[in-house]
Amino acid sequence: MSAQRLITDTTDDPRAWRRLLSSYREPRIARSVVEILITAIPFALLWALTWLAVSTGYWVGLVLALPAAGFLVRLFMIQHDCGHGSFFRSRRANDWVGRVIGVLTLTPYDLWRHSHAIHHSSSGNLDRPSVGGIDTLTVTEYQGLPTFHRLRYRLYRHPLVLFGIGPAYVFLLRNRWPVRFMRSGWMPWVSTMGTNAAIVLVAAAAMGLVGIGDFLLVQGSITLLASGMGVWLFYVQHQFEDTYWEHQDEWEFHEAAFHGSSHYALPGLLRWFSANIGVHHVHHLCSRIPSYRLHEVLRDHPELKDVGRITLRQSLAGVSLALWDENQRRLVSFREAGRASAGDQSRRAESVNADMNP
Repeated sequence: MSAQRLITDTTDDPRAWRRLLSSYREPRIARSVVEILITAIPFALLWALTWLAVSTGYWVGLVLALPAAGFLVRLFMIQHDCGHGSFFRSRRANDWVGRVIGVLTLTPYDLWRHSHAIHHSSSGNLDRPSVGGIDTLTVTEYQGLPTFHRLRYRLYRHPLVLFGIGPAYVFLLRNRWPVRFMRSGWMPWVSTMGTNAAIVLVAAAAMGLVGIGDFLLVQGSITLLASGMGVWLFYVQHQFEDTYWEHQDEWEFHEAAFHGSSHYALPGLLRWFSANIGVHHVHHLCSRIPSYRLHEVLRDHPELKDVGRITLRQSLAGVSLALWDENQRRLVSFREAGRASAGDQSRRAESVNADMNP
């Protein structure tokens, strides 16, 4: 699996693209309001239908949790836009819409906005700690680890952990405490504890209406599905074979944004549910573009469609990629790294034998 990158004088100049794309940054207020309504209302209706089915004994109704989770992911994408200040012209409107949605997505908005900004400013930098991203080691770093730490990293990169246990831990537990920002002033605490308090109030009200067991079953199913979907999208947008990683001395923001973020070419329905977040190379290069205008960029500049492009099938094949090979300048699997290491050892042994037996 290899992401296709179109190299021309135009597409290979991220700075020029950033200047050009700035014309798409203006949000359309009526469209923003409609986006919220066509996402929040179906989510509420599907939640209610799922509960009605389960409460009347039709457990097959839990199948409705899947589309409900899709709408919850879409709400998170609106929250994401608000965090970038791109959904409304007003900073206050962005922040308060983001905070309200954060109660539904179990994500402290202000803290997440802060950590996500760090992600944008350091994505693809091998010398900066991963904040709000997927930890990725180089082949050399991995091979230098003790056996226990190698096993721990392999477990961390296992699909069951990355897209199942991990997302559940992040949204249900880690988001309840300002991990990594406990000494960063009052904002992380106010954001986290304020969101926690609002979650408790909303959950208590819902439990009073539908019952504790039904609430936990319905909301738990939707949350677990949505968290896995969200982490998958985030993973695919930066973890592809020809992505961009550099050490600090060579790292460059515009290159990292443009070539270290994929264009995840999804079918139309999935593209709608994910609010065009798959056009991630454009988003990272110009994060103030509202999600509903990203398709305009590709329509007006079709040459961008092939930059970092990966399909759904390619993304599934890329799950095994877990290490950055600095020699080949691409992500590789544990198996590939092992074969390369064995080959290096064999060549060194042959070189030693040749020196000893001239």
